[in-house]
Amino acid sequence: MPAVRRAAVDGLFYPAAPSALRQQVERCLGEAADDNHHRAGGPPKLLIAPHAGYAYSGAVAAAAYALLGRGRHAAVTRVVLLGPAHRVWVDGLAAPDCAAFETPLGRIAIDAEALAKIDGLPQVLRSDRAHAQEHSIEVQLPFLQSVLGAFSLAPLVVGDADPEAVARVLDRLWGGPETLIVISSDLSHYLPYAQAQAADRATVQRILDLDAGLVPQQACGATAINGALRAAQARGLAPRLLDLCNSGDTAGDRDRVVGYAAFAFEQAP
Repeated sequence: MPAVRRAAVDGLFYPAAPSALRQQVERCLGEAADDNHHRAGGPPKLLIAPHAGYAYSGAVAAAAYALLGRGRHAAVTRVVLLGPAHRVWVDGLAAPDCAAFETPLGRIAIDAEALAKIDGLPQVLRSDRAHAQEHSIEVQLPFLQSVLGAFSLAPLVVGDADPEAVARVLDRLWGGPETLIVISSDLSHYLPYAQAQAADRATVQRILDLDAGLVPQQACGATAINGALRAAQARGLAPRLLDLCNSGDTAGDRDRVVGYAAFAFEQAP
């Protein structure tokens, strides 16, 4: 098995040069903080963030990661990160066998102890191939490295699975304040601008209502989101919309756009 999963989309979705990558991430985080999307208090337990190229969705992703306050919340030492499969068919959820993931900002150790907790579940398999070219997880990592510094990673590529199967995995990995859960997902794909706005607003409302019946046409990470919504509801977490836009608002035309949203899930009052 490979010891390290190398970056696959550096230079495509985000800068390959470490200095340029740091500058872009820091700029996105700074603008998110200036927009007052963050607030004092403990870190969120769960985030939903988009995974397009940073020119398209980096500002929306930063709205989620700015809540972690650039290392202010040192209690978070483990990240459970779920992203949809784009390149390889996955029957269930795929964990890696490798020991670390690498980005231009450095290596992140895989949390072998966390993954061992789910190895016995029938919906979980081991596959470095499922992770090798998958961008939905990779693009989240430079943001996490920037705000958390050192942490261990439990990454899962989510394929064909029902919400209960995902929720059972999250239940085993839930942990305490040391564990942050991140769901990687964009919203609608390739609709005209106004149609996408309406569709995405409806999807956002379903997420805010903890409606775990999303379909992939509403969000490419629908399977992981549905499982996370069930887990969040069971633990009394409340979702909060942080930002919403589409590629027509950022770096693309308005004929066929992709929607992006960021959410934080915190303990309900």
